Amino acid sequence: MEVTEEQLLAEQLRHNERGAMRDFYTLYARRLSAVCSRYITNGEDQKDVLQNALVSIFTHIQDFNYRGPSSLRAWATRIVVNEALAFLRQKHQQEWQELDDDIAEEPPADDPPLSDVPPEVIQGLIQQLPTGYRTVLNLYVFEDMSHQEIARLLDIRERSSASQLSRAKNLLGRMIKEYLTQNHHPR
Repeated sequence: MEVTEEQLLAEQLRHNERGAMRDFYTLYARRLSAVCSRYITNGEDQKDVLQNALVSIFTHIQDFNYRGPSSLRAWATRIVVNEALAFLRQKHQQEWQELDDDIAEEPPADDPPLSDVPPEVIQGLIQQLPTGYRTVLNLYVFEDMSHQEIARLLDIRERSSASQLSRAKNLLGRMIKEYLTQNHHPR
């Protein structure tokens, strides 16, 4: 069985080989920074969370088990997400509290034509969502978590996770439509 570059890098990190941390950073920092920025909007906070995540990655590399291509990246991504969530829990827990049961759900908005919106604009609009909405949306869409998993992770009810996702999608849809209107892309 051939050893992959990813497996070799993990072994080098485990043995504290010279340059392995730099190589890891060169390969993964940009992606991990992008993952962090999905959850954390403040640039200084992003840097702090990413730094904490990198320390955790290098400190816990012994816990990494190679499971196939991209498993080191996936493992590191999970650590960044966990660090970001820990930061948000500490700073924004009230935004994840249970939503009032008497607030009527909004009807789902029509999906706007995303092909007319550059990806960086969509990312910027997601950044503008309230923390709770943005966090649930990111966990559901990008981390492919179920509402049950999100609820457990954020210490909220499944119903609250689903409700916050629905509200996030509706708000994001309105923001995209507004962007399209302002940029002369009639629907």
